[in-house]
Amino acid sequence: MSATTTTAPAPSSLTALISQSGAADPISALTTQILHNLQYQHLWTSLRIHKPSSPSSADGEAASSSSSSPEQLVSASAMPLISGIPPHRLYTHPDEQAYMLEIGLRDEDLLPERVFVLPTAKGQTWSLRKLAAVFDSLPEPDVPDSSSAADAVAADNKEKAAKLAKYYERRRKVNASKEWGGKRLLLAMVDRGIGGDGTVVYYIVQEGTVKPRQN
Repeated sequence: MSATTTTAPAPSSLTALISQSGAADPISALTTQILHNLQYQHLWTSLRIHKPSSPSSADGEAASSSSSSPEQLVSASAMPLISGIPPHRLYTHPDEQAYMLEIGLRDEDLLPERVFVLPTAKGQTWSLRKLAAVFDSLPEPDVPDSSSAADAVAADNKEKAAKLAKYYERRRKVNASKEWGGKRLLLAMVDRGIGGDGTVVYYIVQEGTVKPRQN
């Protein structure tokens, strides 16, 4: 009777990616898994991983300063963050939506914008202090120059270009007062516990009080 040999199945593309990335700890592997999900399941582009650079930030203290660059601010977070550009806009503040309707713009008329994602796992312990530290580490929202944004989006449509220039000029002003809300990010949560199937669920998390929508 001859002995039978079994061959291990080939690793999945996600397993191979985690191995190739050199992820040496569960958090790095989790971050790579969510980046893979964003890229191949949700078609995000220009994806980056921003790793924490300061061990002292692990206690939840904010490590940002007014003189730091946006990249330094992001990497000062106690947790690694992912940023990328989604194929469509994920959230519009109610007052911003009303203004866009007033001047005749839709979400798809605007320039693509970079969104930050916080990788987490189901059951991971969080506190308001830790979450506040993550928001403190995020750069202020970047608003394109009104004229260049209008030219880039609607170079062959003067009417739309004028509307876009008006929108971005208004947005630059309300960013300072946070009339259309403060910083926001996506919280990505992976089901990795016993019996978990690796499903990733995304939640929009916003800084401060958010004005409710009127239906």
